[in-house]
Amino acid sequence: MRREYHEWESPALGRPMQMLVFGETGARVLLFPTRKARFYDYENWGVIEALQAKVESGFLQLYCVDSIDAESLYSLDKPPVERIQRHLQYEQYILDEVLPMSEATNPNAFLIAAGCSMGAFHAVNLSFRHPNRFGKVVGMSGRYDLTQAMASFPDLFQGYVDENVYLNTPNRFIPNLEDDSYLAQLRNLEITLAIGTEDAFLQDNLFLNQQLQQKGVDSQLHVWEGEAHNPVAWRHMVDLYL
Repeated sequence: MRREYHEWESPALGRPMQMLVFGETGARVLLFPTRKARFYDYENWGVIEALQAKVESGFLQLYCVDSIDAESLYSLDKPPVERIQRHLQYEQYILDEVLPMSEATNPNAFLIAAGCSMGAFHAVNLSFRHPNRFGKVVGMSGRYDLTQAMASFPDLFQGYVDENVYLNTPNRFIPNLEDDSYLAQLRNLEITLAIGTEDAFLQDNLFLNQQLQQKGVDSQLHVWEGEAHNPVAWRHMVDLYL
């Protein structure tokens, strides 16, 4: 399996960003890391190995991007408005730097966003905000409302909500969507969510799936028995859903 390391100084973020790319052809997959994790963690956890056959067969090409959660959404010493602004700079990095690089590397037009835990939030949020750019999204063990406390996971914005926070919270903006052209784009997106029955974010996933269905947006929700918020489950999930 071809493995490439990439690093460049990001104009959007004003800092170096790193990435691993696996494979050469097939659907391009943006694989977002878990909370404050790194671009190499999925490889270390065996998640990439679980996809090796699909990569080597030319069905998938994986772009394991890095995280700046510690500078943005999880930088709790900063005011919420600064955190969401930094997150938007990360979105700009993905859209204006990573995607063009992937397109130059691999002309396959089909783009997938995927991730586990916080990576699922990034994948779902980005693809829902830009559904015209993506063909599929896979969110595993994800949380789709960072403004609500869930079990031991706090409200990351400490009660603060502005327009940018709202528009980066799928479980807030999806229920209120009325734009027919936007909804049409979402209906063309293949949406897969996976969560465990004992996971802290189960109700959050059930709510998002329900809201999508009410908007006529097809989504597949897979509920696993027990606790599925771990690399063992994720290795099985990526093999099934990507």
